[in-house]
Amino acid sequence: MKPVSSWGRLSADLHHAVVLSDALKVKDQVCVGAGQGAAHGMGRSYGDVCLNPGGTLWITTGLDRFSAFDESTGRLVCEAGVLLRDIQRLAIPRGWMLPVTPGTQLITVGGAIANDVHGKNHHVRGSFGDHVREITLLRTDGEIIQCGPHKKVDWFAATVGGLGLTGVITQAEIQLRRVSGPWLDVETIPYADLDAFFQLADESEAGWEHTVSWIDCIARGGGRGLFMRGNSIDVGDRQAPRGRKLAMPFVPPVSIVNRLTLRPFNTAYYLLKKSQAGRSVVHYASFFYPLDNLLQWNRMYGPKGFFQYQSVVPREFGKDAVQAMLKEITRSGDGSFLAVLKTFGDRQAVGMLSFPQPGVTLALDFPNYGVRTHKLFARLDAIVREAKGRIYMAKDARMPRELFEAGYPRLTEFIKYRDPGIASGLSRRLMES
Repeated sequence: MKPVSSWGRLSADLHHAVVLSDALKVKDQVCVGAGQGAAHGMGRSYGDVCLNPGGTLWITTGLDRFSAFDESTGRLVCEAGVLLRDIQRLAIPRGWMLPVTPGTQLITVGGAIANDVHGKNHHVRGSFGDHVREITLLRTDGEIIQCGPHKKVDWFAATVGGLGLTGVITQAEIQLRRVSGPWLDVETIPYADLDAFFQLADESEAGWEHTVSWIDCIARGGGRGLFMRGNSIDVGDRQAPRGRKLAMPFVPPVSIVNRLTLRPFNTAYYLLKKSQAGRSVVHYASFFYPLDNLLQWNRMYGPKGFFQYQSVVPREFGKDAVQAMLKEITRSGDGSFLAVLKTFGDRQAVGMLSFPQPGVTLALDFPNYGVRTHKLFARLDAIVREAKGRIYMAKDARMPRELFEAGYPRLTEFIKYRDPGIASGLSRRLMES
């Protein structure tokens, strides 16, 4: 037994960790009938979806082998513990790239499928599950299921975004996308309010693949930010930047993100980036994964950890809902300088429990201040509920069950595909009586 935390560092409960590293032995390790277990990759989920307090965790990072890669078609077959970082390192020099990637490349393929992660280009390429061609799924009773968009499609829809609850993903086949190199043409545009954000988002969808914005969640007047849009570009031979990785060396006694530091930091960041606005050529790693250069950045929130609150609401309610949330956050004083606002395209997700839906999504980090933080979340929940939105389970550690059930109407359909030998902190909190 050893303590295991997720990225939010809200707990460090004891788990029985079983390391999976040999594909030929995985079945014997998983199908032992010794209580319920859960798959655990890099632990970059923020809440309890990757935890099983007091129970078994199957650590999948040892399943890290590439099985096949066709350089002519971009089809990649790999084990579930392969990191997205390693796929990018293999594929990009050969003219291919992951079509969808989240804000960190330090996650496993299995985790990317189980949470159906999304990136900055949902309006063009959807979510991760849209590019998975086959999944090998090991059930705890020993059954092996191979599913995909044209094979056992019901199992595929349950497993993509299925939070690891339909079985242990052991292998996947992914379709990569052609690229001319590792560079992007990026434009940064300061904006003054939410009206300007939505105008930029709308006018950028046709000509720009990647769109995202940083928003100052506690600025007086509300809604100013920095809109970034990018496209892959061929710039020929160019030396990749040798960025030096930094690390948060210790856990401070209190959160560095607090009411004293937040407003001056956000103001300074906005003014600095505003002065640097315009077009530039940017390496993919800097654009997609800016926080990966600060190792253990989650420590800066102090010993009590932090929550991330990410919601999506339909576009027709988007401006009013985001404005209402920003008002509540400003009033609380407990905002975030890692605040991201972006739009999702008008397309339906593959998975029954996938998070993306057409609309606008806002993601913010909050230090854990106990009761006062939960009171803020209750007010934000009310806004999301009224706007017919949902909360992202990969980030969640405290969502009320009724909000979960309202936000994921295919839950009843999903339940029949659950593996009875698998459970997580999240599944017990939100799905079990």
